Amino acid sequence: MIRIGIAGWDYPDWEGLVYPDPRPRGFDRLAYLSGFFDTLEINTTFYRTPDPRAAGSWARRVAAAPSFRFTAKLYRYLTHEAPPDLEAPQGRSALLEAAQQYRQGIEPIRTAGRLGAVLMQFPHAFHDRPDHRRRLEILADGLADLPLVAEFRHRSWDHEDALRFLSRLRVGFCNIDQPAIAGTLRPTGHVTSRIAYIRLHGRNAEAWFRSGGDAARRYDYLYTQQELAPWAERVLRLDDRAEEVFVIANNHYRGKAPVNALMLKAAVTRRRVPAPPALVAAFKELADSAVPVASRPLQGRLFADGD
Repeated sequence: MIRIGIAGWDYPDWEGLVYPDPRPRGFDRLAYLSGFFDTLEINTTFYRTPDPRAAGSWARRVAAAPSFRFTAKLYRYLTHEAPPDLEAPQGRSALLEAAQQYRQGIEPIRTAGRLGAVLMQFPHAFHDRPDHRRRLEILADGLADLPLVAEFRHRSWDHEDALRFLSRLRVGFCNIDQPAIAGTLRPTGHVTSRIAYIRLHGRNAEAWFRSGGDAARRYDYLYTQQELAPWAERVLRLDDRAEEVFVIANNHYRGKAPVNALMLKAAVTRRRVPAPPALVAAFKELADSAVPVASRPLQGRLFADGD
């Protein structure tokens, strides 16, 4: 089963591009997007522990799309803000307590059958070394009932022993596209669990390590059809090896992620796909990939069982 979608949905610069402007009365951005995409990656869970009431609301708002699944980022305390010593009892207990709170927060989505994966996004400085492997082991143990995927930005994780390590933990490997600079992980096609995962970040090398108020510019990149073609091939190969394949476009600046997700979906299915009319009007790149449709209340499966 292949699901192709985007990271996040609350972007002011999507108004009039992804979303209609003016919006119809009662317009719901999440419900609207679930008609065009098979999955959405929840970003807010990276910045704070998820609120069970919000999680329940997200699940209810995609009720019209039975095959739709969320993926959700893990809270950054667990991946970025290390306790001083994970081998000390207080360090391990702090990590496990935060993991338990996250599980409780995301539970309404899992209970509703809408949770496809939990993405453990690690920073570029998270290299393959014993203390970082230990963090992964603790997280895999503390979140054992969740479908975990690990995203590494550094290329030190791209070797067979690291892949075997993830397989033992039943943690999926996130294959990414990002600028090829400073030891960054290059494009891969690894599968280490029943879930295969891809994230497309764009290739804006100049802004990649930029911080501060202009950090969003790092995702200002529009893939060409030629750049997406190798990823379409990888998606199909991963589908032969994994139970589920999730593909997330994260180059969200000015609606570029939805454009590329639709282009990739068309390439994988080999047919034009429904798309928001404003997006088709704004991007000529969608001319051969998409058909403008005002709304899509029901999103079917990308591939039926047995295909």
